[in-house]
Amino acid sequence: MSDHSLPPDADLPQAGAVRVRKAAFAFILITVLLDVASLGIVIPVWPALITGFTHSAVGAGWWVGLSGTVWAVMQFFCQPIAGALSDRFGRRPVILASNLGTGLDYLVMAFSPTLWFLLIGRVISGVTSASIATAFAYIADVTEPQKRAARFGLLGAVFGLGFMLGPALGGFLGDARHAIPIPGTDWAIQGGPRVPFMVAGAFSLLNFLYGWLVLPESLTKTRRDRFNWARANPLGSFQLLRSHADLLPLASIQLMAQFGHYVLQTVFTLYAFARYGFGPKEIGLTLLVIGLCAMVVQGALVGPIVKALGERRAIVLGLFCGSVGFAIYGLAPSWQIFAIGIPIMSLWGIAGPSTQAMMSKRVAPTEQGKLQGANQGLQSVAGIFAPALYGSLYAIFNDQLKGLGLPGFPFFVAGGFLLTGLIVQVII
Repeated sequence: MSDHSLPPDADLPQAGAVRVRKAAFAFILITVLLDVASLGIVIPVWPALITGFTHSAVGAGWWVGLSGTVWAVMQFFCQPIAGALSDRFGRRPVILASNLGTGLDYLVMAFSPTLWFLLIGRVISGVTSASIATAFAYIADVTEPQKRAARFGLLGAVFGLGFMLGPALGGFLGDARHAIPIPGTDWAIQGGPRVPFMVAGAFSLLNFLYGWLVLPESLTKTRRDRFNWARANPLGSFQLLRSHADLLPLASIQLMAQFGHYVLQTVFTLYAFARYGFGPKEIGLTLLVIGLCAMVVQGALVGPIVKALGERRAIVLGLFCGSVGFAIYGLAPSWQIFAIGIPIMSLWGIAGPSTQAMMSKRVAPTEQGKLQGANQGLQSVAGIFAPALYGSLYAIFNDQLKGLGLPGFPFFVAGGFLLTGLIVQVII
C-alpha cells in the first residue's frame, strides 16, 4: 500500500507534515466503529442484567446511576493520562492497549456472579476505554484545520453507525425468548443479558487485532511532546483550557452537552421498559433508528450546514434541536410520539463537531492530544455526576413522586443543560 504526504496544517511548516497511508482515515473509522459497537451492544441489556440482581426497577435505577458514575470517575483520572501519553508515544499504542483491556474486561463482566463484581468490571472499563479520545487526536493529526469539522462529523457518523448496529445486535442477543443458532453447526446459544457482553468482548479483541495488523501511526517523532504529569493528572489536563481563554466558553458548552447526553445512557432503557413496555429487542430497534438518524446528520449534513451557517450558528441550531427533542422524549405518552422526537433530536449532532472544530483551531498541533484528553476529562466530569443525578431522578419520580405523572422528568433536566449551553454560545 503506497504512502502519501499529509497536507500540512496551516500553522505547520512543510517539513513538519506527517506521512501516513492513504487508508489511515478509513482505518481509524473502522477502529472506532468496532469500539463503539462493543459499547452499544450492551446498552439494551445492562439495566436488565442489574435488575436480575436487584429484582426491582427502582433499585436498578440507583445501581445504573452508581455504575455510570464509577465508570466516569475512572475515565476522569485515566483519559487525560491517555491523551498525554498519545502525544508522547503516539496514538497507535494507546488505542491498542485500550482495545485489548476493554475486550478482556467485557468477558469478565459477562461472567460476573454479583453486583459488586459488575461494579469492579465497570471500574476496569473506565480505565481501559481511552481509544475514542485518542481517535479524535488521530483525526486532528491527519486533517487540515479547515476540514476538521467535516471529518469530526464523519467520525460522529461512525459513532451513530456503531450505536445503531451495536444496540440492535445487543437487543437480539439479549432476548431470552429465543436461541441464537451458530452457523454451520447444530448448536445454538440461548439469548440472555450476558450474551451481548461476550460478543462485545470479542468485538474489542478483534479491534485490537485489526489495529495491531493495519493501523498506522499518525504522529511522527518530530511532532511529539514531552510527557508532563502536571497536564496528565485530572486537574492538570485542564491547564490547556485555562491557558487559552477563548477555549473556556467552548469547554463549558461541551460540558453542558455531555450532561445532557448522559440521560440516554442512564435511564432510556429503564424508561422505555416502564412506559412503553419495551423489551431488549424493541429497545435495540429504537436505538438502531436513533443511530441511523445520527449517522445521516453527522455524515451528510454537518459539512453543508457548517458551510452555510458557520460553526457558531451551527452550534446554536444543534443545541436548540436537542433541547426540543428531549422535551418530546419526556412528554411522549406513547412510543409513536416518542418517535417524532428522534429526527429532531438527531440534529443535535451538528453541535458537537462544530464545537470540536472551533476548539481544535485554537491549539497547536502538538497539543491536539491534550485537547482531546481535556475534552474527555469534561465528559468524565459530567459522567461523575450525571448518571447519579438521572438515576436518582428516575427512581424518585417512579417511586416517591410517582403521583406527579412525570416519569420523563430526567429528559427535561437534560434539555435544560442544552439550553444553558445554547445561552453561553449566544452571548460569547
